[in-house]
Amino acid sequence: MEDSIRILVVDDSEPLRAGTARLLRHAGYLVEEAATGGECLEKISSFFPDLLLLDVNLPDANGFDICRTLKNDPLSRRIYVLMLSASRTTPDERSEGLELGADGYMARPVSNRELLAGVRAMERIIRAERERDRLIAELQQALASIKVLKGLLPICSHCKKIRDDKGYWQQVEVYIRQHAEVEFSHGLCPECVRKLYPEYADLVLGSKEPAPAS
Repeated sequence: MEDSIRILVVDDSEPLRAGTARLLRHAGYLVEEAATGGECLEKISSFFPDLLLLDVNLPDANGFDICRTLKNDPLSRRIYVLMLSASRTTPDERSEGLELGADGYMARPVSNRELLAGVRAMERIIRAERERDRLIAELQQALASIKVLKGLLPICSHCKKIRDDKGYWQQVEVYIRQHAEVEFSHGLCPECVRKLYPEYADLVLGSKEPAPAS
C-alpha cells in the first residue's frame, strides 16, 4: 500500500464528498475526507495527500486561498490540487485558480468517468515524479560512494608503501583499492623478469624485447 496514491476530498456537501470518496476508493486510491477548510489543513498535516480534490466554496474558507497557502509552503507545494466548482466556472475564475497554482480545474456537474480520468492523469504525473526522485536518490548514493584519489600521497622511496591519513603504512595496491574503484591483477614488467628470472627472460619476452637500461 506504500505505493498507493493518497487523495484528500474536500467538500462541504456530504453526499458529493461521500460519493466522490467512494468512487476513488473503489478505483484503488487511499482516501480521506474533509468538510471545511480548517479540517482540510488538519488532514493535510497528518495524512499528507498526493492529490487534493478541493471544492472552491467552503463554509469557512475560499478554495483559492487554500490553494495559494499550500503552493506557497515548501512542505506542501508538491501536493497536486484539482479544484472543483459548480458556481465559479467562468474562464476568468478558472484561470485565476490555475494561476494560483492549481494543477487542474473542473466545472460541476462532472461525470464519474471524467473525474476519474482527471485523477488518473494526475496520478501519472505523480508516479513520474516519484520515479524521478527515486532515480535522483540512487544517483546521489552512487556519487557519494565513488572514491577519488587526490592530493599529496606520502610514499616510501624503498618499499613503495603509502602512509594513510591515520599514519599507517599500507601496500600501494591496498591503499588504492580502498580509495578508488580499482582492482589489481598482478604480473611482472620486462625489467623484473630479466632481473628475477634471467634464465627464462628470452623465452618469456622474446628476442625483440629491449634489454633494461643500465
